[in-house]
Formats: sequence, structure tokens, C-alpha cells
Amino acid sequence: MLRISIMNTKGGCGKTTVATNLASYCACQGYAASLFDYDRQASSSRWLKQRNPARPPIHGVAAFEPPREGMTRSWQMRVPENTRYVITDTPAGYALIDIEDRVAEADVILIPVLPSSIDIHSTADFIRDLLLVGRARAHNTRLAIVTNRNRIRTKAVEKLERFLQNLDIPVIARIRDTQHYVSAAEQGLGIHELAERDARKDTESWAELLDWLDGTRQNSTGRPDALRNCSG
Repeated sequence: MLRISIMNTKGGCGKTTVATNLASYCACQGYAASLFDYDRQASSSRWLKQRNPARPPIHGVAAFEPPREGMTRSWQMRVPENTRYVITDTPAGYALIDIEDRVAEADVILIPVLPSSIDIHSTADFIRDLLLVGRARAHNTRLAIVTNRNRIRTKAVEKLERFLQNLDIPVIARIRDTQHYVSAAEQGLGIHELAERDARKDTESWAELLDWLDGTRQNSTGRPDALRNCSG
């Protein structure tokens, strides 16, 4: 089981987009996935409620809520035995006092970042805290960047690329700036599940991301020989 936390102190950078699309893509490939929502805005939880039961299932936990009466926290947070990926959607902001605990709980931290000066500076500070305060490398927690809302030939993207070149952290996926992600979110789908032919070009980004995650597990047993087509 691989524990993946989607984190960035900056709001609006696409944490829920990454969490929901990754969870649905894992499920579509036949991997049991659990989606934990720690954000009180409950965006991932609402997305799951919109999801058609006929689609590949995803185990969801509204982790921001206290357990119901008569239920323990450990029971609320349990995952099915066959779970391969646990994906955590986190809120914007964090407390330095417990950042090391958050880092220690994750095998991988995916950091979405937008191509803007404000987001670049905020993300640089966040990465510093993950490394220095959270002691990510001491905990063997892998960090990786997912760039979001990319557009070709913009100064912001060029600036972002220069910033990333100075980090010893891989960029494992680049998400296009497209309304298909909004459409998918409204239907409880991943972008790869949309029927529109134009949306299928974005599947490659999620395939590459999952390949990288599989590499961190150092175990490819059970990986399908070919990717499934979940568009409907």
C-alpha cells in the first residue's frame, strides 16, 4: 500500500483536481484506491457523491469529520484490505508544529503548483519547510511536483520551469489548462473517463504519474499489460 498526500500551503493550486483524477485513474486501472478528504471544504467528498456507482469504485473517507456516535476514529479511518493506493486531499495551510507528523505519515507527497509568481514563491517556501522542518528526506518521503493549468509559450510557464530546474525534486506530470477538468469534476469523473475525444489526450499525464508512483513502490506485480479505457 502506497500512501500519497497531495499537499501545498497555497490554496487553489489544484490539490483536489490531482487527488480525484489520480484516484479515478488508479481505480480505472483495476487498483483498489482510497480517497481521504481532510479539507473542510469537502470538495473531494462531494466529487465522490457525484460519482456513478457503475464506475470503478473508490473507497472514500471524510477524514475532516469526527467519527459518528459509537464509532472509533481508527474504525472511521480504516481502508479495505486490498487497498493499493491511499490518496489524501489536504487543506490549504498547515501548522509547522505538526508538519513532521504529516510528512512521516506519507510515502509520497505530490505538490501541485500553478505557473504564477505568487504560487512559485509560496511553493518554494513550502518545499523548504517539508525538507527542513518536516525532515522529508530523513523519513524517506518522496517529493514530486505536478504543474497545473499549463499553457504553451507563456512567460509564467517559462519562469516556473526555471524555478523547478533549481530543485532536486522531479516534475512527474504536467496538467493542461482545459475546461474538461471542470466538466469531469461536476460529474464525479476523472478526465480520462470523459467521452469527449479531445479529453483523451490528457490521459497520458496520468499514466506517467502512475508509472512514477509504481516505481516508488518497487513492485510492479499485478500491473496490467495495457491501460484500460474507462471513457464512456
